Amino acid sequence: MAITPTTHAVRRPRRVLSTLIAGLLAAVAFVGIASPAMAAGDDPESLPFTIAGNVRTGGEPVEGATIVVTGGDFEAEGETEANGSFAIGVPTKDVAYTVELVEDSLPSGVTVPEGFESTIEVEFGATSTITRNFTLEAAERQTATFLDQLISRTVNGLNFGLMLALAAIGLSLVFGTTGLSNFAHGEMVTFGALAALLFSAGFSLPIWIAIPLAVAVSALFGLTMDAGLWRPLRRRGLGTVQLMIVSIGLSLALRYIFQMFVGGGTAQLPGGSTAVIPGLGPIRLTITDVVSMGVSLVVIAGFAWWLMRTRIGRATRAVSDNPSLAAASGIDVDAVVRVVWVVAAALAGLSGVLWAYFRPGIKWDMGTSILLLIFAAVTLGGLGTAFGALVGAIIVGLLVEVSTLWIPSDLKYVGALVVLIVILLFRPQGLLGRRERIG
Repeated sequence: MAITPTTHAVRRPRRVLSTLIAGLLAAVAFVGIASPAMAAGDDPESLPFTIAGNVRTGGEPVEGATIVVTGGDFEAEGETEANGSFAIGVPTKDVAYTVELVEDSLPSGVTVPEGFESTIEVEFGATSTITRNFTLEAAERQTATFLDQLISRTVNGLNFGLMLALAAIGLSLVFGTTGLSNFAHGEMVTFGALAALLFSAGFSLPIWIAIPLAVAVSALFGLTMDAGLWRPLRRRGLGTVQLMIVSIGLSLALRYIFQMFVGGGTAQLPGGSTAVIPGLGPIRLTITDVVSMGVSLVVIAGFAWWLMRTRIGRATRAVSDNPSLAAASGIDVDAVVRVVWVVAAALAGLSGVLWAYFRPGIKWDMGTSILLLIFAAVTLGGLGTAFGALVGAIIVGLLVEVSTLWIPSDLKYVGALVVLIVILLFRPQGLLGRRERIG
């Protein structure tokens, strides 16, 4: 199955320079979304700081309650959303503010308990956002059985594993066709989430339009990185160790470029807070969770069809199996690698969007926080095998969530990595990998 080669007369230094400039311009586009949260109607330039929080009673959100913020000569008010949250912009953090819940604005049926403090004094620290909550009545504590917790966390683990699989499949594709362990893959995940935030919050597009645009821009980002950096380095004959070191440097550079333009706070995508679907017993799934799982399954099924049934998919498997033999049989290896970078970046971008909803929130280093789990999934399933990455990601996702039944949640990532080490001691090639002669 030969792919017709395409030649391009390109001056490598000019391509690298133009690519870097394009990347910087794309990063500058994120400046307008640096504020993690904004009250409706506020100008982010005049009100750069935010006081946010929630109003709840008995564990349920209170909608329509009025919140008044005063400090110095400044006064502003806002109302809680359907999920009980509020966010009010303030002009400076150099003064102390008083946050007041107006009791007369509470909906009928919501009572104020005796001794409730309806005003809170707040002062900003190093961050640009401060959070304070009003809890009118504590929620009733419910004790779930071990079986109920196991079922609930298994479903959450499956959701997390499917999201992780999108990023792991892309990383495995890149490794299989180029031999590169791309440590900048986490920043490709972050890029997709930031692009979705740019289109939704920056350009005020509906989220169902912003997400496909973010995936498309992520794919273009992958194509740009391959054309401007990885392809010239491959043609210069750099080894896998040198390429890996370059990827580490690229990861650090992109990470701090993101921080430079979006800040260190956390931003939210629209539609992140949705109601829990009733009637599922111990399973607590929101509409967002179900949509996330559905999108992941559809995309993974589409990728499997592309890899197994299409001409370029079969060529990709041939290059991953033996690049030299594939080139000798007439396959344009460079074209295949270019397509692989586009597909891998698109999957990583979509994974970043879903990770922002699962977490929830978008931060400048969000991709780095799961990079080790992505590598664990790829290694567990078998290096260079896309379906192995899928299996490994689901196993890692389940282990991360279910392990919190026995270990503290702060150590849940460690538990998954320990299981990975144990498995590799007995099967170094991974679950779906093949044994290969070394030397």
